[in-house]
Amino acid sequence: MKSFNVGVISDTHGILRPEALSALQGSDAIIHAGDVGERTILDQLKGIAPFYAVRGNIDTERWCESLPRTEVVQSQNISIYVLHNLRDLDLNPKTAGFQIVVSGHTHKPDAHWDDGVLYINPGSAGPRRFSLPICLARVDLLKIPWNVEFVPLVRD
Repeated sequence: MKSFNVGVISDTHGILRPEALSALQGSDAIIHAGDVGERTILDQLKGIAPFYAVRGNIDTERWCESLPRTEVVQSQNISIYVLHNLRDLDLNPKTAGFQIVVSGHTHKPDAHWDDGVLYINPGSAGPRRFSLPICLARVDLLKIPWNVEFVPLVRD
């Protein structure tokens, strides 16, 4: 296998755009970093690739109770810690053995390194917030150093 593509999406708030489904096609795994909004979104993502999802602050309905607050994704000898709001991070990722932390909540796409750990926020794939882009992210776990690609879903 020459690539292992992970689609990273967050803050759908009940909207799963056709552009998002298209951008996630071909993913080997999908991570949803919370604020799902509608159970049908999870069903649609399941149809594309193995997926992992956490509960966000708007995920308060009864069906959301099955979503964990945090998730550990182990893939390709990489440990990924997933939570919705980075401010709720209650561990030291490097000390805990994580190479990547995925979060959402801010709707602001971001990828940065801190203490040898890659932090990814895919931005919001749902409704527009302020003037922030509507997007998701992709990363190939087998291409090191990792390069996070942000995929715009709506052209401005």
